[in-house]
Amino acid sequence: MNKKLLSEADIKEKFITPAIIKSGWDEHTQIIREYSITAGRIWVKGKLTARGKKLFADYVLYISGIPIAIIEAKDNNHSLNSGIQQALKYSNLMDIPFVFSSNGDGFYFHDKTITDGDIEKTLSLDDFPSSDFLWEKYKVFKGIQTESEEKIILQDYFSDSNRKPRYYQQIAINRTIEAVAKGQQRILLVMATGTGKTYTAFQIAYRLFKSKSKRKILFLADRTSLVDQTLRGDFRHFKDAMTVIKKKVINVDGKDVLVSNNKRGIDNADKAFDIFLGLYQGLSNSDPEVPDAFKDFSPDYFDLIIVDECHRGSAKEDSKWRAILEYFKSATHIGLTATPKETKEVSNIEYFKEPIYTYSLKQGIDDGFLAPYKVVKVTLDIDAEGWRPPQGFTDKDGNPLEDRIYNTKDFDKNIVVENRRKLVANKITEFLKLTNRFDKTILFCVDIEHAEGMRAALANANADLVRENNKYVMQITGDNEEGKRELDNFINPSEKYPVIAVTSKLMTTGVDAQTCKLIVLDSNIGSITEFKQIIGRGTRINEEYGKTFFTILDFRNVTNHFADPDFDGEPVSIIEIDGDGPIDLPEPNEPVIIDDPEYPEPDYPEPPDPDVVNEPKTKYIKKVIQGVDVNIINERIQYLGADGKIITESLIDYTKNSIESQYKTLDNFLSAWNNADKKKVIIEELEDKGIFFDALKDEVGKQFDPFDLICHVAFDMPALSRKDRADNVKKRNYFAKYSEKAQAVLSNLLDKYADDGLLTIESVEVLKLKPINELGTPLELIKAFGGKPQYELAIKELEQELYKKA
Repeated sequence: MNKKLLSEADIKEKFITPAIIKSGWDEHTQIIREYSITAGRIWVKGKLTARGKKLFADYVLYISGIPIAIIEAKDNNHSLNSGIQQALKYSNLMDIPFVFSSNGDGFYFHDKTITDGDIEKTLSLDDFPSSDFLWEKYKVFKGIQTESEEKIILQDYFSDSNRKPRYYQQIAINRTIEAVAKGQQRILLVMATGTGKTYTAFQIAYRLFKSKSKRKILFLADRTSLVDQTLRGDFRHFKDAMTVIKKKVINVDGKDVLVSNNKRGIDNADKAFDIFLGLYQGLSNSDPEVPDAFKDFSPDYFDLIIVDECHRGSAKEDSKWRAILEYFKSATHIGLTATPKETKEVSNIEYFKEPIYTYSLKQGIDDGFLAPYKVVKVTLDIDAEGWRPPQGFTDKDGNPLEDRIYNTKDFDKNIVVENRRKLVANKITEFLKLTNRFDKTILFCVDIEHAEGMRAALANANADLVRENNKYVMQITGDNEEGKRELDNFINPSEKYPVIAVTSKLMTTGVDAQTCKLIVLDSNIGSITEFKQIIGRGTRINEEYGKTFFTILDFRNVTNHFADPDFDGEPVSIIEIDGDGPIDLPEPNEPVIIDDPEYPEPDYPEPPDPDVVNEPKTKYIKKVIQGVDVNIINERIQYLGADGKIITESLIDYTKNSIESQYKTLDNFLSAWNNADKKKVIIEELEDKGIFFDALKDEVGKQFDPFDLICHVAFDMPALSRKDRADNVKKRNYFAKYSEKAQAVLSNLLDKYADDGLLTIESVEVLKLKPINELGTPLELIKAFGGKPQYELAIKELEQELYKKA
């Protein structure tokens, strides 16, 4: 058998897979082929989106839930170690220590566990290491010393055919299990919003519970919605072993006492349960006369406490919530957060120590698991310049105003400028009319009164849709029971209403809004922690409902937080609105400047974390201002490059620079183009770098194909239309050497190229399209050239003629 003639798939099937199985690996439980590592980044240009390439590993070998080895396969025309660098890249992502490359002749082995001596060597096909051999090396590498540690670490995942842990979830879970097995008591996981923290927490709890290392488990949250989502979501698999801790009032010695539903000594119902879900508010009492409900349990009752959103009140050393953790200090504490909080007063690192794993917003976007986003920045004149009342100016009730300059710190907090609210509502409505008026939208306001006012302004701006259904706009705040009842409907992708949710603090966390496409910021958000949480409301992807990216509409310059070095996920573009004209969503043609020193972000104080679910109503009376003109003054655009860095240039300039980074000169590009078996490969490589040819066609001209767009934009060459190129080929009549039927096929292919472009004619599927299919079946048409190799050669020659210099 001549291996050189075999495809990569044949090499895997005939040589690599049999060698792995022969060494003792179980084909069904330990070997995963074509493992999908990432989902492929979503690229956004204008209104267009497309996914980049997914990362696939040819083989991942597992021992229980632990990915332990990775193999990259190549065909036999490659060397034995030609895939090792690719495999190492994947292994670094997946936290895998044993790395192999193979072309079917043997294996090239890179061993990350070696601390002294050669870390790479060549193995024959018969010498592929067994699972027992690699597991023993893994235990030494990870410091797994006892049988009890090994038992905990080897506990299988909860198996669900509909859902498997993603690679980063596996890392978070496995590192946590290993840390617990070795006796670590305080563990911190940092995972961006939308990356499945609760699912990760469930798998950790399940494996520890099943291994019997942790029998009584408490999941703590600070929002009722978080507990409800956890109960109905991933933790539902615990079934009857789980309960929710709730408060109740009982009479003790003639006095009402507030206790939990699991009070030990009053009843023993808690002994029937192993998994407890609870609110901080359900365990601690603000009334000093009433005993804390968490003391219904003995200090050593829980073995494991999982703290969701641990950046909030639980991080404060002197808070009531921290007191709960201190009371159960003998338990293992695992903190989950998207935004670890580090201030002078509050520190998660001090309590939980350094994170054992971090999966950032930027990583989630790059991997294609989180939605990228654009920003539309609207700068209002009274926000940028401030507003000073004229002499003798009074508010709506006739009260005089203090003579000073009012700015964004005052608007909607101390004074209400009615025309400002009306303009904001109109701009939100204008944006939705340009996109889709039924795109789920969250508007974040200064406080509850501001939310009430903006709900009314939006209802007036959308009176036509509100008349159809008054739930089109809903105020969803802590004090509004009607609005809170609609929260589930808002986050349910299949429910049409509510469409616009107006809130202040209630929806900053705990809202899994899969189809939210627009986030509006009209609140002074000084905390980058809170900003990240708000951005996280839109980062979930739901392709079934068309949610692949989202937009942030910023009225308060809050998105200046993108410049903070602690922020790890930049937008794909920023558009700032200029003048009183309409919102213009297409990408700009001219280079622009983003950071304008004339309008720096105000220095807002960091707000305190709320210790209660329900937000208090404003305790002071705001002055309502009428008759003040409010206008829009600024517009700019910003892109996010393929390297994750913000760039400030036009689409054409960005494309030119991206192409030149791949091809330094025109000759470099022409050489790659002419030598490519299929031009599709060149185009896909450039699209993976964030170049969207459809968007370029909108800028330069729809009549040009990618070749001319590249030559024109990057190398200033004159562009020929597809029709001109096709006509030039027909004039040369180079295909007279072919049979009459083959000539007819080529002539029709040229017409297809002129209409649809190059990629259409490179696919054999084009032979099934009209009018070509009227000439015969695909098999008959290919036979007209003498067979498939001759047909493919004819297509290659046709392409050479298309791009031949005139």
